[in-house]
Amino acid sequence: MELDESGFYNQLLDYNNILYLCHRNADPDALGSAFALKEAIGGTIGVIDGCDRVASQIARQLNIEFVTNPAEDYDIVVVVDTSTPAQLNDFQLKSYAVIDHHATTSLNQNALFFLHRNKSSTAEIVLGVLKVMGAPVMRRTAFALLSGIITDTGNFRHASSDSFKAVAELLELSGIEYSEVIDILSSVPQDVSMRIAFLKAAQRTNIERVDDWIIVSSQVSSFGGAAASSLISLGADVAFVASKKDDVVKVSARARREAQNAGVNLATLMEDISVEFKGTGGGHEGAAGMDVLGETENVLAACVEGIKKSLMKKNS
Repeated sequence: MELDESGFYNQLLDYNNILYLCHRNADPDALGSAFALKEAIGGTIGVIDGCDRVASQIARQLNIEFVTNPAEDYDIVVVVDTSTPAQLNDFQLKSYAVIDHHATTSLNQNALFFLHRNKSSTAEIVLGVLKVMGAPVMRRTAFALLSGIITDTGNFRHASSDSFKAVAELLELSGIEYSEVIDILSSVPQDVSMRIAFLKAAQRTNIERVDDWIIVSSQVSSFGGAAASSLISLGADVAFVASKKDDVVKVSARARREAQNAGVNLATLMEDISVEFKGTGGGHEGAAGMDVLGETENVLAACVEGIKKSLMKKNS
């Protein structure tokens, strides 16, 4: 059942023991959104396999408490900023709701109710919920939501006008200086192992060309999403980076805005290919991912061919 902001809040009032569950390696948008909901409504924040480096820094700065890999004994689970069950590992969802902004969100299908908006971040949607509640936006809440908006829009490279409006509103309501948030976000040191992953991704890159478009694919053992972004910064128009653990191949995909304008939709591509390889996938037009079964080389080849077809179809 799809609800608006008011309906979503009113439904949650029927439950006492609420878990706000973030995807594995939770980012600031997931953690900040969960924290804002918890502060306004009450409940517990849960994360799968911990937080990423930036979200961990935010948690320390704001003293955000969360449970890692929580048990399944809550009245309702509110899945936050998560598009596929694979992002929750083996967590068994029973009675659950969803609040999310991804272009494709398969979790909505079996949810008791869900709130989905075409926004640049889940934090923007949560701000809308707080507004209809009439909840005060305190400094910690505003800081958490601002961090989510800034990071999920890539420092506003992928922001919409609504993103800027939300930031302005949060700054005005809380009295926070924008520089305070930026200082914290920019103080997070880059992990050495992440830098090594970037270099390995570049070293192992396979390059395909369609007219003037450059499509690359590579493999690393960790930091796939960040490695894919690094390949875009090096000059690729579309990048796929895969890692394999046990039998599961995880693919992170990134695309330049120009490629999206030319017909590339990574969310749809990841969703379609994941069905072919018996997995799940989704995300945004320019940033998406999937968890599938199969040989890494075959999965990456399917990704590259899918992009080629998209670009050639647009050109024709």
